[in-house]
Amino acid sequence: MKMHKLLLLAVACTWAMGAAAQWQWTDKDGRKVFSDRPPPPDIPEKSILKQPGGNRPARAAPPAAPAASDAAPAVAAAPKAAASAAGAGKDKELEEKKAQAEAAEAAKKKAEDEKIAKAKAENCTRARAAKAAFDAGKPITQANAQGEKIFLDGPARAAEAKRIDEIVASDCVR
Repeated sequence: MKMHKLLLLAVACTWAMGAAAQWQWTDKDGRKVFSDRPPPPDIPEKSILKQPGGNRPARAAPPAAPAASDAAPAVAAAPKAAASAAGAGKDKELEEKKAQAEAAEAAKKKAEDEKIAKAKAENCTRARAAKAAFDAGKPITQANAQGEKIFLDGPARAAEAKRIDEIVASDCVR
C-alpha cells in the first residue's frame, strides 16, 4: 500500500514539472500573463516576473548611434567581428555538445553490452547446471499444458538435452 502512495506522489510531482517551465509577465494593461512562450519584445524587462530558467532574460540593448562619420567604418566592422567570434563560439559549443553526445552514446552502448554479457553469463551458468543434471542420469520432470508433472521419456529427454547443449554453445563462448 505504501508503494502505491509513493508512486502516486511521484507521478503528481512530475506532472507539475510542466507548470514550472512557464513564463510570467505583466502586460501593458497590468494583467498577469502566463505562457510557455517568451513575452513579445515590446514588454519591458521589469514587467517579466518569471521565466523557465529562473533568471531574468538579457535582452540586447539598442545599437548606439555613431558620433562621427569616421566612427561608422569601425561600427560596421565591429558587428562582423562579433558575428565571426560568435560563430566560432557556436562552433566550439556545437563540437562540445557533439562530443558529449558521442560520449553518452558510447557509455550507453557499453552499459548495454555489459547487460547482455551479464545475461549470457547467467544463462550459461543455468544451462551448465541443467546439463550436469541431464548427464548424471537423474529423472527429469517438467509441467505439461495442464500443469501436471510428467517425467521426460527418451525422445523428450534427448530433445531437451539438445536444447541445453545449444544454449551452452551460444552463451558460454568466451
